[in-house]
Amino acid sequence: QVQLVESGGGLVQPGGSLRLSCAASGFAFRNYPMRWYRQAPGEEREWVASISIFGQPAEYPDSVKGRFTISRDNARNTVYLQMNSLKPEDTARYFCNTVVAPDYWGQGTQVTVFS
Repeated sequence: QVQLVESGGGLVQPGGSLRLSCAASGFAFRNYPMRWYRQAPGEEREWVASISIFGQPAEYPDSVKGRFTISRDNARNTVYLQMNSLKPEDTARYFCNTVVAPDYWGQGTQVTVFS
């Protein structure tokens, strides 16, 4: 039973930073890549970061490249998303996801960047 619990979101001004966490359980976390997605109201879910089982390589779309950093702690079954230089367009609910259960989505964590 895959479970993913996101946390760490909040309200932040443009240029600020947040660190999101995703606590995983129910599968062999260290054997699978992990991904972060985000979704704004009325918009499609957007992929924002991927990390390999070893922590490298990591991949990002151009929209967040250079500002977001994905990392993982396999001993803690946790994947993180460090977000710096936040922009209003980063406002969305953020979710982590695993290929083990691609249709499973947790509650996500809301990130709101206001100017």
